Amino acid sequence: MSDKPEDVESGMGASPARISSPELRFEAWRAFVWTAVIGLIALAVYISHSLLVIFGAMVFAAMVDGGSRLLGRVLDIGRMWRVTIVLIAVSAFLFWLSMFAGSQISREAAEFPSIVQEQAMRVFAWMREQGFEVSMDSLQAMASQAASGFGTVTQALGGLLGGVTTVILIVIIGIYFALEPQLYERGVAWMLPKGRRHYFFETAKKMGSTMRRLMAGRLVGMVVEGIFTYLMLFGYGVVTGDEIPMAALLAILTGLLAFVPNIGAIISGVLMVLVGFSGGVQMGIYTIFVYLFVQNIDGYIVVPMIARKTVDLAPALVLAFQLIMGILFGILGLFLADPLLAMIKVALEQRAAAHDADDEAARINGQSPLETDPA
Repeated sequence: MSDKPEDVESGMGASPARISSPELRFEAWRAFVWTAVIGLIALAVYISHSLLVIFGAMVFAAMVDGGSRLLGRVLDIGRMWRVTIVLIAVSAFLFWLSMFAGSQISREAAEFPSIVQEQAMRVFAWMREQGFEVSMDSLQAMASQAASGFGTVTQALGGLLGGVTTVILIVIIGIYFALEPQLYERGVAWMLPKGRRHYFFETAKKMGSTMRRLMAGRLVGMVVEGIFTYLMLFGYGVVTGDEIPMAALLAILTGLLAFVPNIGAIISGVLMVLVGFSGGVQMGIYTIFVYLFVQNIDGYIVVPMIARKTVDLAPALVLAFQLIMGILFGILGLFLADPLLAMIKVALEQRAAAHDADDEAARINGQSPLETDPA
C-alpha cells in the first residue's frame, strides 16, 4: 500500500539543494540563464546549416507568395489556387528549358570548362611575357586547393546526398511556408510573451514585405540581364556572321549569377570575356562592351527603380557579408547572404523604432528612458 502524495511530500523535509540566501538564489538563477543562452548559441552554431536551409525555404516561399499576390490582382480566386498556379508555371518553364534548350546547353556546358581553361592559360602566358612571375605549378596547386576547399564546404552543406537534396528540401519546406504562412507566424507568436506578440507581428509583416520586394527586384534583374545578354551576343553573330560561342549558356549564367549582387556580375563578366576572346580580339572586345552595357542598364536603370521600394544596403557591407557567408556555408550561403542581411537590417530598424517609441512615451510621462526600456 502506498501513501498519498501529500503525505509523502510533507514527510520529506527540506531540500538539501535549497539556497537560503536570496542573493545567492538570484546569482544562481542568473548563472542558469546565461548557461542556457550560451547553450542555445552553441546549438544554433551546431545546426547552422539546417537553419540556413530553412531560411532558404523562407526566401523561396517569399518569391512564391509574391507571385501569388501579383496574380491576385487579376484573378479573384483563393490563395491556395494562386499558389498552385505559380508553382505549375515555374515547373512548366523548367520543363521547357530542360526539354527544348537542354540539349544545346548541355553541349555548350561540356565545352565550356576547356575554353575557359585555355583562355586562362593564355592570360597567364601574356602576364609572364610582360614580366610578371607566374608559375603554372603554383597556379595549378592553388586551383586544386581551392577546389578541395570548395568541395568540403559544399559536401558539408548538402550532407550525404549532396546539394540536390538541399535544393529539394528548400523547395518542399518553402511550399509549405507559402501555402499557410499565417499558421507558422501564429505558432512562433504563441511562444512569445503576450506583450511582445504585437511587436513580432509588425516585424514579421515588415520582413515579409521587404523580402518579397527584394526577391522581385532580383528576379527582374536576372531576367533583364539574361535577355539583354543573349540578344546582344546573338546579334553579333547575325551582323558579322561569326557567332559567339555558347551565347545561350552565357546568357543563362549571367541571369542566374545576377541573383548574387557584386560578385555574380564579376564572375559572369570574366566568363563572358574569356569565351569572347576565344573567337578573336574583335569578339573579345565586343563581349567587354556587352558586359559593361548590360551591367550599366541593370545598375543605373533597373536596380535603382526597384531599390526605391526595397531595403537600401551598402554595397561594401553586402560584399563583406557575402564573403563571410561564402566561406562559412559555400555557394548556398553566398546566394542567401543578401536576403539574410536585409532581414537583419529590418529587425534592427524595427527594434530601434520600438525604442524610439518607448523613449517618446517616457518623455511625455516625465520618466527616464531607461526606466521604460523593455530590453
